[in-house]
Amino acid sequence: MTSLRTAFAAALVLTAAAASSTIALTSAAAELPKGTKAPGFSTRAALAGKEFGFTLSAALAKGPVVLYFYPKAFTEGCTLEANAFAAAMPQFKAAGASVIGMSNDDIATLKRFSKEECRDAFPVGVASPAIISSYDVAMGSSGLATRTSYVIARDGRIVAVHSNADYRGHVEKTLAAVRALKK
Repeated sequence: MTSLRTAFAAALVLTAAAASSTIALTSAAAELPKGTKAPGFSTRAALAGKEFGFTLSAALAKGPVVLYFYPKAFTEGCTLEANAFAAAMPQFKAAGASVIGMSNDDIATLKRFSKEECRDAFPVGVASPAIISSYDVAMGSSGLATRTSYVIARDGRIVAVHSNADYRGHVEKTLAAVRALKK
């Protein structure tokens, strides 16, 4: 009887542990809510095939920032999303905003991606595990980021969030949020 109780208690502990890890996985992909102060970061980035140091605080000093995370350079959805952001860059600039795409790709890949798919129009940066975690965009334990776009006002507060695996809508929604900041 004692070993049956011990086995039952162990099963309860394992069930509780599994439930809490499921909850942790679910909340890990919850993205940061509007109104939250955006976590500061510095990273390596590429624009027009050239590497440079990117700091969120320096970008915000110039105006609002569209920070969009994507899973992997040169995949179909990520390429189409980069093309769409590149085509809309004149509108983002007219609204006073800058754009940076972020993935966990290495800098050599991002140099090519910035030139070929971002069409030299905006930079892409290396999203380290710490950056992915701080923005709550981890795609499970893959090391990849979810497709999540943030609009960050000059004061560092997140004013819009759009998280959707479908790349369509990210440009339109972030551009609308940037334009609303000007009003």
